[in-house]
Amino acid sequence: MDFFEAQARARRRTGRLVLLFALAVLGTVIALYFAFILGTAWLGLHITDSGGGLERGPTLKDPIVWWQPGAFKAVAAFVAATIGLASLWKWFELRAGGPAVAESVGGVRLADTPTDAAERRLLNVVEEMSIASGLPVPAIYVLPDEAGLNAFAAGYSQSDAAVAVTRGALELLNRDELQGVVAHEFSHILNGDMRLNTRLLALLYGILSLMLLGRGLLRAAFELSRGSGNSKKNGLSIGVPLAVGGGALMLIGGGGHFFGRLIQAAVSRQREHLADAAAVQFTRNPAGLADALKKVGALAFGSNLVAPSTSQISHFCFAQSFRADLAGLFATHPPLEERIRALDPAFDGSFPKIAPLTTNQVKPSRLNPPPAPLPGRRLSAGLLIGSAGELNPAGVNASRALLDSLPPLLRDAARDPDRVSALCYAICLPGGLDAAALATQREVIARHAAFAESDQTAALFAALEKLPSGHRLPLLQIATPALRRLGPPARDRLLETLDELVHADGVVTPHEFALQKIVARTLGLAASPRDALQALAPAQIAPDLSVALSAAARIDNPEPGAGELAFARAAAEFNGLQPPLAYQTADRTTLAHLDVALDRLALTPAPFRKRILLALAAALTADGTLSSPEADLLRSIAAALDCPLPPVLDFAS
Repeated sequence: MDFFEAQARARRRTGRLVLLFALAVLGTVIALYFAFILGTAWLGLHITDSGGGLERGPTLKDPIVWWQPGAFKAVAAFVAATIGLASLWKWFELRAGGPAVAESVGGVRLADTPTDAAERRLLNVVEEMSIASGLPVPAIYVLPDEAGLNAFAAGYSQSDAAVAVTRGALELLNRDELQGVVAHEFSHILNGDMRLNTRLLALLYGILSLMLLGRGLLRAAFELSRGSGNSKKNGLSIGVPLAVGGGALMLIGGGGHFFGRLIQAAVSRQREHLADAAAVQFTRNPAGLADALKKVGALAFGSNLVAPSTSQISHFCFAQSFRADLAGLFATHPPLEERIRALDPAFDGSFPKIAPLTTNQVKPSRLNPPPAPLPGRRLSAGLLIGSAGELNPAGVNASRALLDSLPPLLRDAARDPDRVSALCYAICLPGGLDAAALATQREVIARHAAFAESDQTAALFAALEKLPSGHRLPLLQIATPALRRLGPPARDRLLETLDELVHADGVVTPHEFALQKIVARTLGLAASPRDALQALAPAQIAPDLSVALSAAARIDNPEPGAGELAFARAAAEFNGLQPPLAYQTADRTTLAHLDVALDRLALTPAPFRKRILLALAAALTADGTLSSPEADLLRSIAAALDCPLPPVLDFAS
């Protein structure tokens, strides 16, 4: 799977989806317009051509003027305003990203250190897949009241994603089956489906708002007609038109919602086939996913969800979350048997009985850690960039081994909001600090935070020093959910302290800068997930790209003229870009300039970010090699650009 092309496809699908919904809205406008013409004719009114108000006009006894521009403009404005405001309200309601969606349907965040064996297994599987793919670990939720076998991923982007799994799935799926389900959800994250699902939810709610408004008008009409005498007569004079208008809105809004749901279901079914195929590609184990689907079919309640609000997120889910009527027109997923046969052609349509899980099926298996890449090893930048968004069994197994090799002190701190700041300080400290330098750094932490965090940082740094440097980025990935849970004061204190720590010795290495940048971007998106939705055109970021490539060209190229040659090699990827790229002087490529440049480059379309990373890799490999430290730096910058690169396992030239 090409991650960058998948993201571009998701953007194109979003455009087509908006067009389809626009057609549904247009149909709603036309239907409501004719209802309005008939209603005003019945009342003996018509709207002025300017749209400024109502005046007496022909009644039903007179010929009806079917085309009234002023009326059409007024109806179109009313429908557009109602649907637009309702969609924006729903979009704003989901501003907290994936966790907001999970909590809206009763999801409970997984404990930092789960004591339940099934929950620990879920945490292990999600962390393994995150590290293997280069994604930040999503927030993990359990739906405790749902016995059906289901799961979903939600969020604006990979940086604010949440994965939710039902209690039924935890209790009835073995590790291979759970891994297949989680891989299915990760494919939605990597393919950009989450953002599409969120837009579907907002647009569908906007169309539904017309029906809800009509229901409100009918209720108001009923209340007005409940009086007696003159008050009842007056109430009826107002209530009858309200009832007619409310009925028309309910009928027409319901029709628009009907077609909106058909569009939603059709789009969702197509994506589910792709997600199944991607999950098999990731795990190389079609039996795991197929067996999970067979268990769905074996249960009387299957994958159904019982919480009322789950009907809104049916298209997010791993399997059909409700019983689809009308011959499956509203089904958000392909038929279960069809999905299973695509994975297991020998499936005969019979579902096996479900046996309770044994202890061995719940406990995670353990592997020996793989050998770490040697310092200075020759690596292929092209293969490394091409691996973006990839998941494979070797990577998952290696990630499991890496997690198993982490001391409990570090792993627990990465999951604990009370200790995650201290872990970030330890990760960003340069390796090999002597006692005096470490004491100076601890004074900085104590001055900004507390002596307790200073002590925690020292203990965590001592544990980190015993591990390869390649473990630092995966630890930041694991720490993402805990970082997102920090409040604004804690976020500000962490960023301020980190900034002083990395500048304490007067020298900031590119690797220190990149790690700090990942923390800053994670915290920024935690505060405002919708920032990931902004977009800049390539021509708008030419100066920022010049800064980034110039900064990368200077790394490990101290010889006179070497930086200019490395920049020229990298900039060749962007021949024709206007304004043209230009090599920047040292005073214009400081880390402060690079910081701003990366923030803006992260807002470009995914295919363009692929070109940016290839150009940065070209600048870093100007000497013919990409060492392991340089590869780690490239991965860190890629993370700041929201491009997930897996750990360096085997990208030898």
